[in-house]
Amino acid sequence: MSRAAGVALAGAALILAAFVFDSSGLFVPGIAFVGLAVSVPGWIWLASRGASVSRRLDAERVVEDEPLEARIVVRRGALGLPGGEVLDPFAGGAIRLSGSLSNSAGRRVSEVRVVARFPRRGRRRFDPPTLTLGDPIGLVHVHARRRVGAEALLVLPRTERLRWHRRDPGHRLEAPSWSASPDALAATEVDGLRPYRPGTPASRISWTALARGAGLLERRLRAERDSGPLVVLDVRASADGEHVDAAVRAAASLALELARRTGCDLLLPGDRRPLQIEPDLGAWPGAHARLALVEGGPDAPPPSMSIRPGAGTIFYVAAESGRLPARLLRGSLRAGVLVLPEDLTPAVRGVPSFDVGGCRGYVLTASSRTAPTREQVA
Repeated sequence: MSRAAGVALAGAALILAAFVFDSSGLFVPGIAFVGLAVSVPGWIWLASRGASVSRRLDAERVVEDEPLEARIVVRRGALGLPGGEVLDPFAGGAIRLSGSLSNSAGRRVSEVRVVARFPRRGRRRFDPPTLTLGDPIGLVHVHARRRVGAEALLVLPRTERLRWHRRDPGHRLEAPSWSASPDALAATEVDGLRPYRPGTPASRISWTALARGAGLLERRLRAERDSGPLVVLDVRASADGEHVDAAVRAAASLALELARRTGCDLLLPGDRRPLQIEPDLGAWPGAHARLALVEGGPDAPPPSMSIRPGAGTIFYVAAESGRLPARLLRGSLRAGVLVLPEDLTPAVRGVPSFDVGGCRGYVLTASSRTAPTREQVA
């Protein structure tokens, strides 16, 4: 409005000069300036009363680095849209309007599609877009915005497949070589009988059934849920940055991989009870959402390691190598895997067994464990 006021003052000055100097030639431009300063703001204001802009996201959740499309719809009023632009936080800038919504074009609605990607996890909030209308000579600008709340978007951590450094079948997750036995991730609860398979241990043969003449049968075992693999996430770090995000991606990837195979538990920072994720992945969307909202840093709560004394393999995913639990380093855990960001120096000997999500996994064996330092024990 400042430019319009300046034009009006200039017109008034010309009219005053016409009276003072008795110059009729100054009346015409003076009246034209005053009329322009009065009519243009009124025209823009009336055009903005019937115009609106709205945005609709295609999804409320998106994985890191995956494209998400939003549709921005602009509607004009009876006087059309004289010109302007749409300011949208989701688009990250201004979208200039063309002449497709003028009265001569005949269109009342225009739609713009915007695609965005988000490199980091977390919750995002986007204020509603703003429609800015203005005249061609820039005398006045009017902002039109719908009175709606901000839209929320949850950016989930991406998951990756494990990349093994060796093809030895003993290093697969379903039968890890660091476990006490091939059944280290399963319990021995009897779940019926089945025909004998060559290579089955003699302790699993049903000698009672053989004595009754039923033939050679073996006990079918059912895995106890309490002794499955456990993924522990530790996001204590000197700063909330790339190391924390890498640890969250690695924990999400491991949890999804283990859940698809046998089911697993996921222990998040500050929780005393782990989340159970079954092979049907019914609990995975909720666990994935919680992983997206994990906040790391020096004040992050440590994970509770006093649960499930008979747990199976523990995958300890840490964002920093300086504050690892002494139980993990001293070898008091039956089977453990340490997962750290790949640019950190591990507190164990040996070479990594796999890479996932920007982290590396180290199998903790008797030869790989080292004595913890005073800072690590603290």
